[in-house]
Amino acid sequence: MDSDERRRAILDLARRQGSVEVAALAGRLAVAPETIRRDLRALAEHGLVQRTRGGAYPVESAGFETTFATRTTRHVPQKTRIATAAAELLGDAETVFVDEGFLPQLIAESLTGERPLTVVTASLGAAAALAPRPHTTVLLLGGRVRGSTLATVDHWAGRMLAGFVIDLAYMGANGISREHGLTTPDPTVAEVKAQAIRSARRRVFAGVHTKFGAVSFCRFGDVPELEAIVTDTGLPLAEAHRYQLLGPQVLRV
Repeated sequence: MDSDERRRAILDLARRQGSVEVAALAGRLAVAPETIRRDLRALAEHGLVQRTRGGAYPVESAGFETTFATRTTRHVPQKTRIATAAAELLGDAETVFVDEGFLPQLIAESLTGERPLTVVTASLGAAAALAPRPHTTVLLLGGRVRGSTLATVDHWAGRMLAGFVIDLAYMGANGISREHGLTTPDPTVAEVKAQAIRSARRRVFAGVHTKFGAVSFCRFGDVPELEAIVTDTGLPLAEAHRYQLLGPQVLRV
């Protein structure tokens, strides 16, 4: 196969597996490791993959997004630690927005149930996890349910959210970068997320290290708008410091 065919094959494999490694690709495609490295550099320059030490993982875009089920199987120990640390930032907030996604759902499950709390969310999973708690009131945003994320979107959700003033928003994203801010592939999702940022007094972003430097299709927020960023120690300390210079506290757990 020529270079274009090989790169399409690499991208398809990365999207199906969640990541690829140089050595494995070289053996599978019967080419030299340096050829694979050039292919990965080319894919990264086009914003299709994010390089890692010895390989790459796919960047979510308008044409590709991982499913909710897939997200529940990746980086679970890191996500669990991040969720616990993010929940500890609740402070005296009485009203909270919980974003869609597996990690925000883990945050919802980590929130204290010992005092009255009102939670607004587009996530069916977060709503189901919190609804049985006696001191928690759950407001589920209405709208079309996206099967890939099990969350509500479209103007119904945004309109309902626009009527609230929320103490604290726990935000997720498909990508976060210092240049392009918080991004996600779907415009309808971006609309809800942007409204959550506008409605909240405080905003906390929670995401694993692989989100950093990735850029998706729709921008919905900027790094300086965040009070805090909670991630894992896979994000280099120097890079965490660069984000912190833009305003938010950066916690690596």
